[in-house]
Amino acid sequence: MSGRARLALCSAAATLLAATALLPLVKPATWILQAAILLAIQTAVGAAGRRVPLARPLTVAVQALVTLLLLTLVFAREQAVAGVVPGPDAIRHLGELLQAGGDDVGRFAIPAPLSPGIRLMLVGGVVVIGLAVDALAVTFRSAAPAGLPLLALYSVAAGLGDGGTGWFWFLLAAAGYLVLLLAEGRDRLSQWGRVFGGTPRRPGNVAGGLESERGGAVAPVRTGRRIGALALGIALVVPLALPALDGGLLDGTGGGAGTGPGGGGTISAVNPLVSLQNSLNQPEDREVMSYRTDSEEKQDLYLRIVSLDEFDGTAWKPSVRRISDVPSPLPEPPGLSGDVRRTEVTTRISAADWYAQDWLPMPYPASQVRIDGRWRYEPVGRTLVGDHGQTTRGANYQVTSLIVQPTADQLANAPEPSRDFAREFTRVPESLPPVVAQTALRVTEGSANDYERAVKLQDYFAQNGGFTYNTEVSAGSGSAAIARFLEQKEGFCVHFSFSMAAMARTLGIPARVAVGFTPGTPQADGTMSVGLKDAHAWPELYFEGVGWTRFEPTPNRGTVPDYTRADTPAGTPSDPAAPSQSASTAPSAAPSQSESCTAQQKKLDGCGSTPPSDAGGSGSGGPPLKTIFLIALGVILAVGLPLLPMLARLRTRSVRLGSPGRTQADAAARTLAAWLELTDTAWDFGIAPDGSQTPRGTAARIIRLGRLDPPAAESVQRLAAAVEQVLYAPQPQPVAGLAEDVRRVRAALSASVSRRTRLRALLLPRSTVRIVWAVSDRLTSLRIRATAAWPRPGKQRPSESG
Repeated sequence: MSGRARLALCSAAATLLAATALLPLVKPATWILQAAILLAIQTAVGAAGRRVPLARPLTVAVQALVTLLLLTLVFAREQAVAGVVPGPDAIRHLGELLQAGGDDVGRFAIPAPLSPGIRLMLVGGVVVIGLAVDALAVTFRSAAPAGLPLLALYSVAAGLGDGGTGWFWFLLAAAGYLVLLLAEGRDRLSQWGRVFGGTPRRPGNVAGGLESERGGAVAPVRTGRRIGALALGIALVVPLALPALDGGLLDGTGGGAGTGPGGGGTISAVNPLVSLQNSLNQPEDREVMSYRTDSEEKQDLYLRIVSLDEFDGTAWKPSVRRISDVPSPLPEPPGLSGDVRRTEVTTRISAADWYAQDWLPMPYPASQVRIDGRWRYEPVGRTLVGDHGQTTRGANYQVTSLIVQPTADQLANAPEPSRDFAREFTRVPESLPPVVAQTALRVTEGSANDYERAVKLQDYFAQNGGFTYNTEVSAGSGSAAIARFLEQKEGFCVHFSFSMAAMARTLGIPARVAVGFTPGTPQADGTMSVGLKDAHAWPELYFEGVGWTRFEPTPNRGTVPDYTRADTPAGTPSDPAAPSQSASTAPSAAPSQSESCTAQQKKLDGCGSTPPSDAGGSGSGGPPLKTIFLIALGVILAVGLPLLPMLARLRTRSVRLGSPGRTQADAAARTLAAWLELTDTAWDFGIAPDGSQTPRGTAARIIRLGRLDPPAAESVQRLAAAVEQVLYAPQPQPVAGLAEDVRRVRAALSASVSRRTRLRALLLPRSTVRIVWAVSDRLTSLRIRATAAWPRPGKQRPSESG
């Protein structure tokens, strides 16, 4: 097999290895076989085009045409002319499939079903990336830039996947890229001969190529493997050793919370409401967890994950809080007095093996939690958060909690909270549109106290305000999204809970938003099953003497608390035997009461990974800072990495052509450096060095192959004469103007070659391979020293033998 054919196979293999990172995103994974077949045909077409040979751009064009025909045959056969030629109908059908695929990506959580649109996006994306890699690495013989398309393919999977086994997919993609580089290196070695074939570089060998002054060269193939292994090791190990990186690029759910193993630390949450529509629109309601409780009122047992208590105008999110070790028992709930009726219940919860939530779902308010693992306690929200990667995946735990049953009179006669407390939880941003406060005043007109205002707000959204529940409405939590929701009166639990909490705050009622699950569906064995669609968000309002109190403004979702019912007599406790109005008890054909999704749930097909930082994605807030940082870092890497050879070459040239020095030794070193810069410059423009020739022979060769004009030829001859004087004269004398001679020759070589060769010499100079040689020599030297210092068992040092 020829070197070019082997390189083409490696190119296709590298693309497939990078594409395997997409496998966890979609089930079933049969699409990868289809992509492999199309990629093989595309590679064969490219190999045939290069063998003819066709012009390079024409080879790529033929491959692109065949790729389009193949995609048409597979995905638009019925609409195509003769089943393969893409006419207008076929193009329109492919466009509709891509649009449907984009919609499916937005609707479904991971792993998404393999719909026709998603299949086209996956298969088409892989073959397009494969075409780019083949064109760069094989047709245009530049394997290094081919890593960018492969990086793009892996980055899509890394950005969407759960990251739990991200290191494995990274290793596969990196292995494919290294194999591609190795194949290209072997192909180049076979063409460039012994100069690049690992010939020894002897000390003082300055004839022609002026090689390194160190001996003991190692074959570049072996060197490439070492450098690749070193780079891969650094990429995997260094991020893990730096705490500030929270586990590195390949980390899964993140570092959890806390700054160390002690009892201090802070927590700053990430978004748990990434996309509620994805959960509610899933084709199947996947079980997130099941639980058994001794509570008589199972339909009031909401499983709370975290509370969002800061509204900055862009989104609701949790404040940055101090965390500590989990106390046992937990402190008394804030604001709850002994006069309010309460019942203590015990709940045993089992989380699904696939459900990886950083925050622990549990009834509110919990008084004691028994769970194994590394968990920390946040006292303001009374929540538990996993520390340094701890999640709920497969967890079994027991929670003792209180069912608080205040009366309407207790809520109506609640005293004012402290000024500092009220100031913190009634803060609204200046960007909040006036219509929010105006609507709140209009709806609650005539109310005598905050309790009546809260009930009127709940009834306005749930009953008499004309609002419609619709999961297809664009999500949003910012100020503009709330105003738009009040105008359009259509949305789902994010809109209802965020809007009621914001309106309550404008009325001076402390409010926040809770995220978690509704109680779920009763099972025949007495347990409750909580599904993917039971995710939910609801407002909590604070009443002194009762504490944080749940309200339910979302129509037909969850249960309306007894203390907010109009028919509940004032001054009497809620009837614990009253039937619950919960959507969870509806037949399975009806949607579960759910709607709040976490970042990890979107990735794992369920509600749960990381805490909130901003909710939703309404367009009023923009992307989070982490996303902006990662995108900026990706852009910097994508732009900077290809420029590294050029920057290294510019630095080397600047050092070599620097000041001439003051002593004879300095002059000799500068003369040899200028000669090395000349031969490397010629090498960059396609004149490979020949270590078998003398400086004068090398000069003649550069003049002949470079077709240099007389001034440039004279400069080359002066440089060769200066090198001969340094090598052979008893007392070498410094020669002035060598740097200017090198620059003159470089300008002449640049003027005599094509634009493509000039661009190659600038961006991918061949002489940068000397960096690899230098690193290889250094590693070899270190290895020799280590072997000499610590000989292997059973072997003696030379001085100790015989």
